[in-house]
Amino acid sequence: MTRPILPLPLLFLLLTLAVPAAAAPTLDEIQAVLASRRHVDLTHAFDAATPVWRGFGPATLGAAADPETHQPYTIEQHGFRTTLYTLVGQYGTHIDPPAHFDPEGRTMDAIPLEEMLLPLVVFDVTPLLASDPDHALTVADVEAWEARHGRVPAGAFAALRTDMSKDFSTDPERFKRYPFPGWSLAAIRFLFEQRGITAIGHEALDTDATEDFAGETWLLKNGHWQIEVMTNLDQVPPRGSLIAVSWPKVKGGFGFPARAYAILP
Repeated sequence: MTRPILPLPLLFLLLTLAVPAAAAPTLDEIQAVLASRRHVDLTHAFDAATPVWRGFGPATLGAAADPETHQPYTIEQHGFRTTLYTLVGQYGTHIDPPAHFDPEGRTMDAIPLEEMLLPLVVFDVTPLLASDPDHALTVADVEAWEARHGRVPAGAFAALRTDMSKDFSTDPERFKRYPFPGWSLAAIRFLFEQRGITAIGHEALDTDATEDFAGETWLLKNGHWQIEVMTNLDQVPPRGSLIAVSWPKVKGGFGFPARAYAILP
């Protein structure tokens, strides 16, 4: 007999409620359910041609060499190969921890694992861009979303869909443009202060629709983090998914390429 597949929110609700252990699904059962669901990669692959914020230089990716002989390591000569990466931390799909803007803020290694698996909500502003191509998500937009999909869950990761990611490889100069559709400071504050979300993410290189960095500054200086340069948000429903995010544990790190993916309901 095949067991019924529980919806993702119900599985995690059962884990958090004080129910007898025998009544709750085991972690093995939860893993089996999660593995059976569609996974969507929210991360761009990067290389030396990846578009970056214009204040940063290009990356270099090449063969690592023996420090004494300066000869690149090769499988033919050494039995292995490895790559030397020279790049800014905020490169490709990446994490911005609070320390990126705040000298007293949390660094990458200080963000707990519990913040790396979260409910995911997606705000889609693409229908608004024909008349307002640089639209900044407003509180009214969030409230309209809630009227259709329900209240934003506490602890969620809120992602902004703009479809800018479609220019990432095909038109990198357009991808780097200013202004662009982004977040308003008012919407960011509303989501963190009134809805209690954990983090935000977006497709653009920056948070704000303009270059004043008001939203990003408030976000990071108030202890929150974000993922920038996301992709494939057009494949994720407005709510009901989970997002898993991870990044290297760089001691005292101010930012680094990250891996993010969604598990669909």
